[in-house]
Amino acid sequence: MSRQLADASESAETSIETTLEAEKASFLKQPKAVWATALAAVFAFMGIGLVDPILPAIAKNLDASTSEVSLLFTSYFLVTAIAMLISGFVSSRIGGKKTLLIGLAVIVVFASLSGLSGSVEQLVGFRAGWGLGNALFVATALAVIVGVASGGTGTAIILYEAALGLGISLGPLLGALLGGWQWRAPFFGTAVLMAAAFIALLALLPKTPAPAKKSRLRDPLLALGHKGLSTTAASALFYNYGFFTILAFTPFILGMDAYGIGGVFFGWGVAVAVFSVFVAPVLQKRFGAVKVLTGTLLVLMLDLVGLGLAAGHSVTAVVVLVIVAGALLGINNTIYTELAMGVSDSPRPVASAGYNFVRWMGGALAPFAAAQLGEHFGPQVPFFAGAVAMVIAILVAFGGRGYLKSHEPHLV
Repeated sequence: MSRQLADASESAETSIETTLEAEKASFLKQPKAVWATALAAVFAFMGIGLVDPILPAIAKNLDASTSEVSLLFTSYFLVTAIAMLISGFVSSRIGGKKTLLIGLAVIVVFASLSGLSGSVEQLVGFRAGWGLGNALFVATALAVIVGVASGGTGTAIILYEAALGLGISLGPLLGALLGGWQWRAPFFGTAVLMAAAFIALLALLPKTPAPAKKSRLRDPLLALGHKGLSTTAASALFYNYGFFTILAFTPFILGMDAYGIGGVFFGWGVAVAVFSVFVAPVLQKRFGAVKVLTGTLLVLMLDLVGLGLAAGHSVTAVVVLVIVAGALLGINNTIYTELAMGVSDSPRPVASAGYNFVRWMGGALAPFAAAQLGEHFGPQVPFFAGAVAMVIAILVAFGGRGYLKSHEPHLV
């Protein structure tokens, strides 16, 4: 009997090792088109954190207040959110490749114009145009990677989240390296990178024909009628409020130059990337998406409370808590994306558009609201407000847990 148990145990261990090796192989062995799209996604996501290190410099050089500078995020994400509703409409008519290329071209134009801005109002407007290109690219990139990648949807989503994490980490680094020299330089640097991504996709990504069924403008909103998707999106809206409170407001309380701020948020972005790719899948397999989501949201709420207590008192504590937040955000990004792509019966591009429309609204609201709260009530209050948003995100996810668990996906 003991021999049989030993053989069974050895067989199970061999099976697990074989599965892990297969997953690793499927993750790394991808067509060139996948890597080209993922690299372009890295460059696109760099635009999110690019301005972080230069926010104080922009405020100083353009004689703008914290609230005015925060509109660089708000205009960007507000247009990104709204444009998500048309991304599927466009890509279903001209195909994924053309939509990606148009999005990249729009980013090149408006990133260049941002570098030429003579006032904060102009810069806010050009960032809004940048957000349009970002929406066309980001929403379509996920669908293209899912369609082209080998290893299943779970592998594709991990690739996408890896690109997100890498882009978010490199954005502040690029912003610091170029912004420490001249605050306009990061915008021109991004334009060059996006132009390179345009050329790479033009050469490496095969033509993606438009789907047989064209998406209607109202389809993403109709998709939100599914309780599981609407629960995921509503929870993500409040989660993103906390996410972008950290990203957009923290640079103003660090008291560092562009290099210091860039270093902090590079560490933050590395934590996002590592935990989204390597930790989130393990936790989800072990505990399930809903438990991991609510658990990390709870810890993130405590992290935001800690940031509120440390703000204005200990820069060291703020830095540590920001990097810890990056780890938690990395886990949640993967879980939210996986749920949004698999929880409803809607086509993935349609579900993604509806989900992103709602969740990016949190990214649009948080920077300006945090700046206003900080200016009127002190630097601690924006983080406490972010903690309250995490509580609401938990309650929404917990209230809809039945819909989420019944369609709970499993990463492969």
